[in-house]
Amino acid sequence: MVRVYIQLDTAQIFFDTVGAKLEPGPDSMQERATLLVLHGGPGFDHSTLRPYFDRFADDFQVIYVDHRGSGRSTGDPETWALDQWADDIAAFCDVLGIQSPVVFGQSFGGMVAMHYGARHLDGPSKLILSSTAAQFHLDETMKMMRQLGGDAAAEMARDFFSKPSQARFDAYAKICQPLYSQTDDPNAAGFRNRAIQRPEVAVHFFGHEMKDMDMRSEVASITCPTLVLGGALDPVTPPVCSQEIAQAVGDNATLEMFEGCGHGVHRDDPDGAERVMRAFLAGG
Repeated sequence: MVRVYIQLDTAQIFFDTVGAKLEPGPDSMQERATLLVLHGGPGFDHSTLRPYFDRFADDFQVIYVDHRGSGRSTGDPETWALDQWADDIAAFCDVLGIQSPVVFGQSFGGMVAMHYGARHLDGPSKLILSSTAAQFHLDETMKMMRQLGGDAAAEMARDFFSKPSQARFDAYAKICQPLYSQTDDPNAAGFRNRAIQRPEVAVHFFGHEMKDMDMRSEVASITCPTLVLGGALDPVTPPVCSQEIAQAVGDNATLEMFEGCGHGVHRDDPDGAERVMRAFLAGG
């Protein structure tokens, strides 16, 4: 098995690609745009978004990245921070010579994507921010967890996000994570089974940085076209989170909310999500 890595200053980053960068034309090789796909978690890996985004290889070279500390990538705990994760994307692109990528980020990956877009204004050509948040709203999360899973789910969310630990993560994964997807597809939640999981990364991020995170003023500086996708029944990044991002980005943002969908509209409404994303990607 061949594994593909690049070496950054303080981490080895795993990536995988679907689709060619160069496509034969009549007289020359034509370069295609790059779509970087950033997974959620943190602590999961890129396989959580496979194979859904493979379909975009008809127009893009699709590159999946395992974030520092997650999946097959390395990186010490003292480097697990949004500044570093965002700078990793910039460094990754520099090493591989990727210019003006489109960047899709799901959940935690969306936090990295928007931080990258604000911190490296000349980096992305477009952003797609899916089921993510610039600021965490525990009260809204508890409200939606209670609606979908009752008091036990709401209290478990409060316990975990208020004081993350490995034991609370395990309980949260059992009680709350099944509420993330709102679909009848029996295979929709299978991504968790095949993923490499490093819950210590999630415990670290939720306990240190996310609880006080507020990127609203920062993302107001994003200048590239930005599509914000949200599910009306998302229990961990509820609708207010998507609305805040779109409001902060302002005129550069397009907000698309999906009724009946949870955390990851590409899983709960695959055709609808693809239709909206393709229209956005085809736009000028």
